[in-house]
Amino acid sequence: MTTARAHTFDWPGAIARNRDALLRIVAVLFIYAGLDVGGADEVPRRVWRRIIRLLRPAEAAARRLIVIAARGIEVPPPKPGAQKAPAPVMRATGCVTVLENVDFGLARARPAEPAANPEKSAPAIPAFRLTDPPRRFDVRGWHGLRPFPQDGFMRADPDEEVSARALCRRIQALKRALDDIDGHAKRLARRRARRDAGLRGPRHRPFLRRGLPPGHRKRPANEADDILRECHALACQAAMPLNTS
Repeated sequence: MTTARAHTFDWPGAIARNRDALLRIVAVLFIYAGLDVGGADEVPRRVWRRIIRLLRPAEAAARRLIVIAARGIEVPPPKPGAQKAPAPVMRATGCVTVLENVDFGLARARPAEPAANPEKSAPAIPAFRLTDPPRRFDVRGWHGLRPFPQDGFMRADPDEEVSARALCRRIQALKRALDDIDGHAKRLARRRARRDAGLRGPRHRPFLRRGLPPGHRKRPANEADDILRECHALACQAAMPLNTS
């Protein structure tokens, strides 16, 4: 008599393998954006496009790794927040104005003198985005394929310098997310608990949009495209309900 053993997929191994591959791509992005020497304020447009071609699929793949890591994490529903203090009310009774719940303590305070040369701090690294950006639809109702204009426009100069500050912050946020997959998975679980409790409003978007992921290419052009394809398939598998029969 033989006993059949249930096959269990190695989710931690898949996460670690794809995370290491994404970290190699992030290292390349750090060099493109000059983050290895502090970060570049501007880069040529051709470099900006090269960064975007790697960054978009890498962000989508990392987002799917976080969804996979959050599989099975249960977070208790959030507690209801404390009630806000009543707002100041001003009402007139005849010739007398009555003020309620108003504190004039700060009104008598002397304003602080501005600093002579305030030091500007570096912009903070934004938190890694846990939801896919929404799709962009053509609202003008074109039928068929959009025709490409043949004249009346100027091609962008590939050597023109464009701002790279936003790209540098996105790359740093991606690196921080890959360094703390478990922490971002718990963050996703807390946000999911708030959504299930109805604390995020009726028009919340799903974490992963339906259809093809952002940055998807029909024909993979680099390693990031292959990683995204695998991570998207794993995320779809992780989102399926467990078969307990």
